[in-house]
Amino acid sequence: MSELGPAGRHIPVLLAEVARVLGPRAGEVYADATAGLGGHAAAIAPSLLPGGAVVLNDLDPGNLARAGEAVRRGGDVRVEAVHGNFADLPAALLGHDLAADLLLADLGFASSQVDDPARGLSFRSDGPLDMRLDPGGAVTAADLVRDMGERELAETLWQMGEERHARRIAAKIAERRAQTPLTTTGELARVVRAAVPSTRGPQRIDPATRTFQALRIAVNDELGSLEALLRRIGEAAEDIASGTPAWLRPGARAAFITFHSLEDRPIKRAFRSLVGAGLAHAITRKPITAGDEETGLNPRARSAKLRAIRLGGPA
Repeated sequence: MSELGPAGRHIPVLLAEVARVLGPRAGEVYADATAGLGGHAAAIAPSLLPGGAVVLNDLDPGNLARAGEAVRRGGDVRVEAVHGNFADLPAALLGHDLAADLLLADLGFASSQVDDPARGLSFRSDGPLDMRLDPGGAVTAADLVRDMGERELAETLWQMGEERHARRIAAKIAERRAQTPLTTTGELARVVRAAVPSTRGPQRIDPATRTFQALRIAVNDELGSLEALLRRIGEAAEDIASGTPAWLRPGARAAFITFHSLEDRPIKRAFRSLVGAGLAHAITRKPITAGDEETGLNPRARSAKLRAIRLGGPA
């Protein structure tokens, strides 16, 4: 996730920490599974020279183009751009005859997405109930809110948003859509707020927050894609251990930045399993979080957690 700081400066989250745990070296291949605006990639690219390469992957074609521009401004490094789901990144790397030494997946969102009302990712400004990270995707949040049965909708809000008022919210949505379709973020947020009891205190979050999270995750199949990428990392670790060429090289460092427990738990579980099986080494024993200085500049970094491992091979 990133923020636009003073004078519109792009601030990638946990930048120094990412560089430290990945330890980029000349001639290596860096794969950014969620390129965003290219902040992490642009900072790492100079360390790959001479002879290195950057592979940028993103669902958002606009951000992918901006990330490529940001990396190329920093030096003459090979850049390959891949538009698509990061679960397909391993095949894309092999298609470019590359194997990665460094892998980063920042599971947040670029400011260009969050702050654009037309994307429908936030209820701070009214916009279409969209939520697709890939504008060409087939299903929008409005489609889910219209077509899901009340029970299925409640299960989605509970499982993907950890929303304890899921049934009440689903019932309120079903009641409203029977009268008129929900088509904007503002409409959905008002329905959710009407369904959920108000709370007070310094830790209060908007009642619509978890509903929006759940629908966004469902629209983009975020957890399914994450599980698929983790499986492919595990498969690469097994290939490395057996001496079989893989999409990750021996000694590859893989890092993930998460922003909520639904993402962090499967990563923690997968990393622990690989380390326990002797297929990887932990770089981070505990998740790295942002310090006070960074959260002061970028409040969205408060919930960020960074975990990293090194696959079998030389340190």
